[in-house]
Amino acid sequence: MLDIKWIRDNPQALVEALARRGTTPDTAEATVRDLVASDDARREHIAALQVAQERRNAASKEIGRAKAEKDEPRAAALIAEIAELKGFIQAGEERERELDRALEQALAVVPNVPADDVPVGPDESANVERSRHGAPVPSGHSREHFQLGEALGLMDFEAAAKLSGSRFVVLKGQLARLERALGQFMLDLHTTEHGYTEVNPPLLVRDEVMFGTGQLPKFGEDLFRTTDGRWLIPTSEVPLTNLVRDSILDEKDLPLRFTALTPCFRSEAGSAGRDVRGMLRQHQFMKVELVSITTPEISDAEQQRMLGCAEEVLRRLELPYRVVLLSTGDMGFSARRTFDIEVWLPGQNAYREISSCSTCGDFQARRMNARFRPGEGKGTRFVHTLNGSGVAVGRALIAVMENYQNPDGSITVPDALRPYMGGIGRIG
Repeated sequence: MLDIKWIRDNPQALVEALARRGTTPDTAEATVRDLVASDDARREHIAALQVAQERRNAASKEIGRAKAEKDEPRAAALIAEIAELKGFIQAGEERERELDRALEQALAVVPNVPADDVPVGPDESANVERSRHGAPVPSGHSREHFQLGEALGLMDFEAAAKLSGSRFVVLKGQLARLERALGQFMLDLHTTEHGYTEVNPPLLVRDEVMFGTGQLPKFGEDLFRTTDGRWLIPTSEVPLTNLVRDSILDEKDLPLRFTALTPCFRSEAGSAGRDVRGMLRQHQFMKVELVSITTPEISDAEQQRMLGCAEEVLRRLELPYRVVLLSTGDMGFSARRTFDIEVWLPGQNAYREISSCSTCGDFQARRMNARFRPGEGKGTRFVHTLNGSGVAVGRALIAVMENYQNPDGSITVPDALRPYMGGIGRIG
């Protein structure tokens, strides 16, 4: 959520930021104008309420003087005035809460302001490749992961459809173990070498938790909701980031770094017809998430650090990949800047996203009321939050299968995973 004071002081900056994200100039100007008008109405009402409260306090003191002077008519008039003021103040306090909610609701659907170095563009076509690592395996006669998995009898989409419908899979035997090995390998790397604290969070969360990281109110259709009103997490970014909601942290304790391996659940409402075959886009998938809570001064450096931690997963697995800086039109709602890591899939003859590492500034912190107390100076400041995949386990499984496939349809197990596979070097 953006700071309304910053918006009032920099209205044109927000108009330009919304335009960079693809909003038409007229709509951007109207959005900013409406936000300021909503805040004006709120401020004017608060000012009137304060005047009424001050007059009530003054009148209460005047009653004592009037009675001391035996001026009963004056005392009676003051009592009547206070009764009227009391009714106005009670109604006014409820109106103030309504105006607060209206402003918060208006701010809640405004996206974050992109960082200055983010390329401007309507979609992924404007993304900028920053680096490339490893030589892509020539596609040639490479098979896609679902062809390999089904031929091995270890990947069953038909059985999953009978159980749950489309966009689910049943993994069996050594492929199930390989997916588990990938998750454990990533967790061990991030906790023992990269300094992240492992967390096992709830998979069901409340409305305010989804709101805190920006999934609500705008993206409810992308989520699954339970009958008791809670939400299945689309990523463990949601519970991990909200660990600091309604908290005041000490600067000396920052940065906080959390990681988790969890199932994730997404409705994929906006992806009808895309990636229907295979495991690339599913309703349920495993992912290792990285979350950092830090100070504004080091959040950009923390993003580069997080990106390096995610890249190291692919380096250890010896998978070819590239790093891409997302454009304003391809970036998420809460992000100021996002780097995607795209792994090479020879079966598709293409790079596909396997991790997104985003810095959100204080956007999520304002929604969560997450602050820190500086080591020097007074008061509190909002923390900065960052999140990234470290990495998507299902997509890593796809990448390993396609990059390590053999002509006979077997799959070589990467060296980094063999300790987690009981020494097995080949799945066939």
